[in-house]
Amino acid sequence: MLSLQGLTGLSLSLYCSMNNLPIIKQSQIEIIFKDAFQSLIHKTPMPQIDVGFYPYTGLTSKIRMRGGRISVRLSDILKDAPSEVIFALACILIAKLYRRKIPPEQSDIYRDYSLRQSVREAIDTVKRERGYKLLTSPQGRIYDLGAMFDDLNRRYFNGEIKRPALSWSRQNSRRILGHQDHIHEAIVLSRTLDDAKTPPFVVEYVLYHVMLHIKHPTRLVNDRKVMHGKEFRADERKFAGFAEAKKWLEDHAPPVRRRRRKR
Repeated sequence: MLSLQGLTGLSLSLYCSMNNLPIIKQSQIEIIFKDAFQSLIHKTPMPQIDVGFYPYTGLTSKIRMRGGRISVRLSDILKDAPSEVIFALACILIAKLYRRKIPPEQSDIYRDYSLRQSVREAIDTVKRERGYKLLTSPQGRIYDLGAMFDDLNRRYFNGEIKRPALSWSRQNSRRILGHQDHIHEAIVLSRTLDDAKTPPFVVEYVLYHVMLHIKHPTRLVNDRKVMHGKEFRADERKFAGFAEAKKWLEDHAPPVRRRRRKR
């Protein structure tokens, strides 16, 4: 339930009437942000707040303070969002700007909305239409991802995985060793693996792991994203050399693992 604590007078009446509408108007957005500011920031004069929609490639939102004015940019995907969702997002952005604790109820409201199937489909459509994928070549200095993909596909997937665009990353990355982009149907591996010091079975394991994301797409379970479910983990252990590859990555990529544990 949306908390209306901190909303008073005309602002409260307007906000309540707005909640009866499925879609808010542009002229009402700044009022919502001002109400969110009043509910979170006390004993601080309210600055001028400017809010607008922008054609981002995802559900991006940005807020900054400059010259005593707050500027907010929201993804135009949110144009049809209910007022309570905009209010929740306003609370989140303002809390981050002023380094305040984000109200859990507002975080839940926005998160639940962002996980709706219709919203996820809208995000995918926008990314497909506006975004692009910077790819290089599947042939690296040492390893050929094309030949490796075909071999893994034959050995583990009965050739049933449709071959996507394959590429080594444009820059070195030890934080993300590989990822699958279902929007642009691409698999990208970090070029840090394209090294003579990296055993072939390690590169194969990373590619195999990413291929499993095609076989086992991310799904929602109790409003939570599940990327590595039981079926995924069971198939992952079928890789010949699974334990050895995990051990090699653990020994040779300790900064990555420490950073993940800290987060």
